[in-house]
Amino acid sequence: MTRSTRYPVELRDRAVRLVRENRDRYSSEWAAITSIASKCGMSAETLRKWIRRGEVDSGVRQGVTTEEKERLRELERENLELRRVNEILKAASVFFARELDPRLP
Repeated sequence: MTRSTRYPVELRDRAVRLVRENRDRYSSEWAAITSIASKCGMSAETLRKWIRRGEVDSGVRQGVTTEEKERLRELERENLELRRVNEILKAASVFFARELDPRLP
C-alpha cells in the first residue's frame, strides 16, 4: 500500500501471529485479540481487522483480497479519467460542429 500507516508492518505481522499461535489459551478469539492488542499498544478492533484481512488474503475467508481491492481502485480511477476525457471530446466536437455548419448563424 502506498499510504503511510500508524503501525510498522513488523508489529502488525507479529500481533496477528501471536493471536493465531495463542488462540487456544483464551476462552475465545476475541479474548485473545483484546489481550494481545493491549500488550502491543493498539485497539482490539484494529487487530481484529488485520486478522480478518489476512484471512481473506490467504483464502481462508471469503471476500475481496487486498490485491483485488487495489486493482479495483486503479480501474475506478482510470474509468473516472476516461469519463472526463469523453466529456471534453464531446464538448469539443459540438463546438467544432457549430463552427463548420454553414446553416447556423
